[in-house]
Amino acid sequence: MSGRRVGLLFGSFNPVHTGHLILAEHFATRTDLAEVWLVVTPHNPFKAAADLLPDTQRLHLVQLAIADNPRLRAEDIEFGLPRPSYTIATLDALRQRHPTHDFVLLMGSDNLPGLPNWHESARLLAEIDIYVYPRPGSPSPDLVPFPRVQVITAPLLDISATYIRESLRAGHSIRYLVPATVEAELTQ
Repeated sequence: MSGRRVGLLFGSFNPVHTGHLILAEHFATRTDLAEVWLVVTPHNPFKAAADLLPDTQRLHLVQLAIADNPRLRAEDIEFGLPRPSYTIATLDALRQRHPTHDFVLLMGSDNLPGLPNWHESARLLAEIDIYVYPRPGSPSPDLVPFPRVQVITAPLLDISATYIRESLRAGHSIRYLVPATVEAELTQ
């Protein structure tokens, strides 16, 4: 398939923060990708669901955060898929909905070693290009077992949604950690 190349940045976005947006913008403007879609995951099978903001609220926050950027898009396709969400099932659904697009998976280097444990990982690795960005404290990945994986130089960002949620609970400022529109929504 050769069509519009779209990067898929999956996440709980609980909440979306500046680190997510910097990475998405970096991939949208410094690679061969036409756009980056932030795929809001209702429930990551590797994370507990108890601490998640409601799905629609997390989607709304992503939409607020990227409203003025035509190269970024909030994607809610996983909301209609069985849970837990598996990347390969999402990819199949996206390909069916957008048959002319060529999707590229964007992932942090800390997630690459666990990729062989993902649902239908062999098929995923055979069918999709993967762009890996560095994560603080994560060693450079061994790419030998992953021929469709490229490491892309990107800013090293150590901002976590957990830190933001803890800051909110403690009544601390989250200014500059999230876009102003997201801060306004979370602190009202």
